Amino acid sequence: MRYTLLAFLAILLSFSLEAQNSEIEKTFADKADEINEKVIEWRRYFHENPELSNREFNTSKKIAEHLTSLGMKVTTGVAKTGVVGILEGGQPGPVIALRADIDGLPVKERTPVAFASKAKGTYQGNEVDVMHACGHDTHIAILMGAAQVLSEMREDIKGTVKFIFQPAEEGAPEGEEGGAELMVKEDVMNNPKVDVIFGLHINSQTPIGQIKFKPGATMASSDWFTINVQGKQTHGSQPWSGVDPIVVSSQIIQGLQTIVSRQSRLTDAPVVITVGIIKAGVRANIIPESAYMEGTIRTLDSDMQKDVHEKIRRTVKLIAESAGATATVDIDTKTLVTFNDPDLTYFAVESLQKVVGEDNVALSPWTTGAEDFSYYGEHAPAFFFFLGGMTPGDENAAPHHTPDFKIDDSGLHHGVKAFCQLVFDYGNKSN
Repeated sequence: MRYTLLAFLAILLSFSLEAQNSEIEKTFADKADEINEKVIEWRRYFHENPELSNREFNTSKKIAEHLTSLGMKVTTGVAKTGVVGILEGGQPGPVIALRADIDGLPVKERTPVAFASKAKGTYQGNEVDVMHACGHDTHIAILMGAAQVLSEMREDIKGTVKFIFQPAEEGAPEGEEGGAELMVKEDVMNNPKVDVIFGLHINSQTPIGQIKFKPGATMASSDWFTINVQGKQTHGSQPWSGVDPIVVSSQIIQGLQTIVSRQSRLTDAPVVITVGIIKAGVRANIIPESAYMEGTIRTLDSDMQKDVHEKIRRTVKLIAESAGATATVDIDTKTLVTFNDPDLTYFAVESLQKVVGEDNVALSPWTTGAEDFSYYGEHAPAFFFFLGGMTPGDENAAPHHTPDFKIDDSGLHHGVKAFCQLVFDYGNKSN
């Protein structure tokens, strides 16, 4: 009889907790809907006033003012222009980090919207147009919205929420440090120590109301390489009197492609090697002394990444030597593989399904694009997902990093709700 009574009380307690959680979910969902117009207003402000990497001064100021108004402990100047807000919940629990990137790109906007950017900036010493051509303006607005909702419900939060507004995701200016790597270096994952971190990215080619994810490796590492080929200059009419670095460079480019097509186990993970810049010569009838190349490497497996680096160095060296030239290779790692912790992914997907429905949460394929969110995952379990930003039916939606890139911002409340749901669910999971 005693055990029956205990079981009955346990069932009652379970029903009570479910009812309480359901009420909390309804409350933050309602609050997210209530501030959606404000979130859209923030997004359009940031879209109209973008700033380049490590130069997000006005953006950071507006973010910091908002977080301060919510009563948070706010730190500015993190990794140059980053902002971190800390919200202490009303109950003990884990430290949950939420991250948004805040920089724009040197792209001239072509979208026919009233809030299109007319901003200018300086990139590599040149004046350029600036545009939020990757959706970071929506990321800022979504996280500001989540900060407002969660601050209004802090007594219901189990644990601490750390809001990370990160600069320079698109890459720091030449000669500078920046981005997530510098944020980590400046201890953003400590004080207090982060137990788990979530991030999202808007997607211009996924309909609003949909969310996509991939467990394990989800976005590629990004390495940039430079190759310098040293030949021997001669007259263009007498190529046998010299060593042509342009011909050698063309052979190297072909050789690099066979690393992908004939030397990499593509059934394990994709590999991309792209040469984007090649420079050589100043005159049509002179074979120059040297040639120069730049390119990028994308891999989705850390062991394959190391193997590809070794094969590039070997291929370049031996092709150059076969022609009597010499060549050097420098490889600079910009990001790591963005890796979604499998256990955390399983948990997070259930939370996201509560927000947009089970049918609207789907697996994503490999993504050879890169994200420096990967650096946070080296220090705590991480989960990164993709939020739909395309008007349903717009099958010709422009891709990211283009002048015609656009986002349907009517669905930003899904991002606000997703962050809030993850915070409340993870707090309950950990208690």
